Amino acid sequence: MSGETQTQTQTQTGSQSETDHDQGPLASWTQGVISNPDRRSLLYRALFYAITIFFLVTTLFPFYWLLVLALTPNSLILGGEWDLPFLRPQGFNPEAFVEVFQQIPFHLYVFNSFVLATMTTIIVIVISSLAGYVFGRLEFPGRGPLMLGILMVSYFPPAAFLIPLFEAFTGNPIVAPFIGVELFEPPRLVNTPGSMVLPFSALFLPLSIFILTTFYAQIPDGLEDAARVEGTTRLGALFRVIMPLSAPGVATAAVLTFIAVYNEYFFSSIMALGNEPQQWSPLVGGLLQYQSLYSTEFNLMAAASIVGVLPVVILVVVAQERIVSGLTAGALKE
Repeated sequence: MSGETQTQTQTQTGSQSETDHDQGPLASWTQGVISNPDRRSLLYRALFYAITIFFLVTTLFPFYWLLVLALTPNSLILGGEWDLPFLRPQGFNPEAFVEVFQQIPFHLYVFNSFVLATMTTIIVIVISSLAGYVFGRLEFPGRGPLMLGILMVSYFPPAAFLIPLFEAFTGNPIVAPFIGVELFEPPRLVNTPGSMVLPFSALFLPLSIFILTTFYAQIPDGLEDAARVEGTTRLGALFRVIMPLSAPGVATAAVLTFIAVYNEYFFSSIMALGNEPQQWSPLVGGLLQYQSLYSTEFNLMAAASIVGVLPVVILVVVAQERIVSGLTAGALKE
């Protein structure tokens, strides 16, 4: 019996070695890592550090490169005198951060973007909270197709709405199709915040509605019922109970909307004619003012970019805890 057992063991060992040989070195190494807990843990740790370093380099290097450009005199940038092996500035010119505000009123462009982003965020959060409550907590026929229709708006390219919106915001009369009857003449909104806030709100509403619908649907019905028993209306329960309990989701939707509008330039470049700060030209419009027909102040553009991104960096640092918890909690359903 012992001889037969030894023979079977040798046969299994031989067949396993032949299988490993047939799998190839990569498949054999993968199988070994999967079967060995210590090697598997080491592999996961190595992949984690590799991915983290990759994202840190690709994310932080552009900011470092902006700082190098901002501190390097523009004459050296145009002359091509670079210290590429060490990626450090040639010369030292911190006065560029002061000259940014002396050459043009750059603070007004930052203020315009901040106001446009704040107004849009408030409108989006209010409307998406009401819509999220309806879609997340009420049952009605056609809820699924209607939600799908709202999400489809986010898939349309913004350029598809540009011509009709520009025609409407310039005050041209609205004419009924096919019959040619003038319906009404809208007010002229070009060069006003309304010409940018209204399109921004419509474009960023679907994502916020989807995020808040997911969060509001997870709130237990008993909490809302308790508030309703105390005499609170549905709106009161929404703003006093549901929204505070869904604070991570509300913060996530608000921050994502604010950042997207703060960096937007497509609609703003057309609705703010002339790219002047008094015409509500945003941050990117101010950056382009350092570029003329015959010269480009690369160091001032880099310094202005650093100054312009600081409000968003501060906002993300302050709200990062709620953003992370909102993105992770929104992906789970208890």
